Amino acid sequence: MSWGDVLLIAGGLGAGFLSGTIGIGGGLLFVPTMTVGFRLSQAVAQGTSLVAIVPTAIVGGFTHLREGNVLIRPALWMGGGGVVGAVIGALVAVEVPGPILARVWGAFLVVSAYRLGIQAIRPSSPTR
Repeated sequence: MSWGDVLLIAGGLGAGFLSGTIGIGGGLLFVPTMTVGFRLSQAVAQGTSLVAIVPTAIVGGFTHLREGNVLIRPALWMGGGGVVGAVIGALVAVEVPGPILARVWGAFLVVSAYRLGIQAIRPSSPTR
């Protein structure tokens, strides 16, 4: 086992923890870790991230299902749409040059960080 393997395991632990606790997708950590930390191409990082997220999502999803934190019907609709969107997105991603993918990914992260920051500042509304 190399130091690179240890870092990948640590990245997986961190992504799994954040996915389970605050509901982010593991790719939020996986892709930057692989592109910046391991200097992999954007396409390889995205593909690897998608495969690595499967077990994380299954375990986290079943845990929340067991705890009663899942609305089944919306989950099924979103999951079905997500499958179709993932196929289309993957087919597009393999055709788009890596630097463009990296810019789109970076813009997504910046917009997400901005929205999360705004939500954190605003007073929270009661949930059901």
